[in-house]
Amino acid sequence: MNTQCTGFELSANMSRRSVLQSFGLGLGGLALADLMNPQQTLATDATMPEKTPHPGILESTHHEPRAKRVIFLFQAGGPSQMDLFDHKPLLNEKHGTELPAEVRMGQRLTGMSGNQASLPLVGSPFKFQQHGESGAWLSNLLPHTAKVADDLCFIKSMYTEAINHGPGVTFMQTGSQFPGRPSMGSWLDYGLGTENRNLPAFVVMVTKNKGGQPLVSRLWGSGFLPSRHQGVRFRSGKDPVLYLNNPNGIDTEGKRNMLDALGELHRLRLKEADDPLIETQIAQYELSHRMQMSIPEATDLSKEPKHIIESYGKDVTNAGSFAANCLLARRLAERGVRFIQLYHQGWDQHGNLPGQLPVQCRETDQPSAALIADLKQRGLLDDTLVIWGGEFGRTNYCQGKLSGSNFGRDHHPRCFSIWMAGGGIKPGVSYGQTDPYCYNIEENAMHIHDLHATIMHLMGIDHERLTFRYQGRRFRLTDVHGHIVKEILA
Repeated sequence: MNTQCTGFELSANMSRRSVLQSFGLGLGGLALADLMNPQQTLATDATMPEKTPHPGILESTHHEPRAKRVIFLFQAGGPSQMDLFDHKPLLNEKHGTELPAEVRMGQRLTGMSGNQASLPLVGSPFKFQQHGESGAWLSNLLPHTAKVADDLCFIKSMYTEAINHGPGVTFMQTGSQFPGRPSMGSWLDYGLGTENRNLPAFVVMVTKNKGGQPLVSRLWGSGFLPSRHQGVRFRSGKDPVLYLNNPNGIDTEGKRNMLDALGELHRLRLKEADDPLIETQIAQYELSHRMQMSIPEATDLSKEPKHIIESYGKDVTNAGSFAANCLLARRLAERGVRFIQLYHQGWDQHGNLPGQLPVQCRETDQPSAALIADLKQRGLLDDTLVIWGGEFGRTNYCQGKLSGSNFGRDHHPRCFSIWMAGGGIKPGVSYGQTDPYCYNIEENAMHIHDLHATIMHLMGIDHERLTFRYQGRRFRLTDVHGHIVKEILA
């Protein structure tokens, strides 16, 4: 029996799509390609420019950008807004009394407090004062943030549909409560690319040795976007990026020769298969080689002036601390990294809030304020957007039984506070207002999609036009809604 194929030559290297097309099933091949590798069939609104080393999909921004980069200081767990930014004297007056039914309005609670027979209101044990010319109210837990209050825009009317940590953090990072969507940093890298060919466009740092809800890599993943747009995690220690350095016995020249040979093989394969994944692999190998020189220089804090080191606090010398990561974020920002994501866990105070919240603030208050001041004195704050906040807020009532001065607060998605600074944001203002009980929003509600739309706008992107076709429809960071909050724009 003659087993030789006729009409075409079937090689071991032929792709599934090529096989289908060779059998005359071109439409089937296109369908399979769209399912298996959607970026290959993507129709974009602009061709990718070839002159820049890592271009975005956009030939140019949709409008003049106000920010070139983003630093997101994400406080995982849900910081308590009425103990930090949203001053509510009524809660102190009503301390220990029942949450009024007309305030709750039957809204759902988590399983941790939904079955409580009593929901006693709890006032903040921390003192509040007004600061700066703006008169911003801040807790005495944030003395350093108070010094830069006139540079900040406090948003007190954020809300979300997510009531638990997993969906909540995923929503804030990706615009969806469901895993699998690209993170915000990936969207910006996809659209705009990078300004530094020797560093990743999207860098992630997690405060080391912090307990709390787990943080998983999909939070900075690229989802259905090409994998080169996922975040690169920097770790503390001598090897900030895993597997970047050469293994024992391989020197720089040998690594270069290996990459050249591998690149030539990839290019030969590319002529046959026309697979964009191969181009991505070539680019990533080359980036990793360049990063062997750029990463050690960027992460070396020893050359920073003494007064800058001291401004970030005593923890800055502890590699992997939030303070060290804030200083490193500034160094990456001035080197052109597009999106810098810092995660700090431990804000989930279901119990012993009076004892735990001050610890969190001591770790984050001074470094956050120092970052703002450092960017400002270098002229970087004007085009660097800094965001501070978590996935939701905390309840105004006590979770469990209220006993003496010890209490905890449950998750509260109905209202929470964040702050933003720089990058086209109006400084020294507060936006939005909650009711006197800090339970519902009374004025200027701002959804997570609105926040994302505003961030994209500041970066020069129309959030409705930066899309990616996947599984039969076009996706975007803001999904199906989201409005630019023009009132907070400078």
